[in-house]
Amino acid sequence: MSFLGKIFGKGEKGNPVTTGEAIQKLRETEEMLNKKQDFLEKKIETELTNARKNAKTNKRSALQALKRKKKFEAQLQQIDGTLSTIEMQREALESANTNTAVLTTMSDAAKALKKAHSDLDVDKVHDMMDDIAEQQDVAREISDAISNPVAFGQDMDDDELEAELDALGEELELEEQKELDEHLLDVGPAVPSNLPEVPKAEPAKAKKKAEEEDPDMAELAAWAS
Repeated sequence: MSFLGKIFGKGEKGNPVTTGEAIQKLRETEEMLNKKQDFLEKKIETELTNARKNAKTNKRSALQALKRKKKFEAQLQQIDGTLSTIEMQREALESANTNTAVLTTMSDAAKALKKAHSDLDVDKVHDMMDDIAEQQDVAREISDAISNPVAFGQDMDDDELEAELDALGEELELEEQKELDEHLLDVGPAVPSNLPEVPKAEPAKAKKKAEEEDPDMAELAAWAS
């Protein structure tokens, strides 16, 4: 069985693993291979250091170090290829898992919508909307009938009303003119009756003058004095 086959084998009861389980296993494998890479890179650096140190003093040891370095580099290259394959497979599984979740949600929504519409009849809906429109028309007619005051003389002649209004205006003008005339004739309040009477006796100067003009009155006045 191949390496990936061992990783993604059958479950405990022979059923294939789910996409979520496969993605999780791929991530765990990637983590393990990354650690293996770090280990090999350190080993390669160590063998290269040994080869440099023994290049002049111990040629045999230096060659052995280079051989081990080559072996580690080959393993590292193989792990790099494996990681690339695993990464692509993980991304494909994640995309498939996302698509599955989206399709499942859409399928559930479609089923819910179908169930919601199962109790609805299109013809009944149209009939109901027609009934609603009809009742709205009836309500509008009732409102118009209530707001139209036909029982309160709505059919009166406008010309007749205008003529009556003009007559009232002329009547008011006559009354105002009459009140103005009465006000002008009324010059003021009556003369009080308790004014002093005009003296009947003639003033002394006038009396003297009258005596001078009458000789008899003058003679009488002289005798009296």
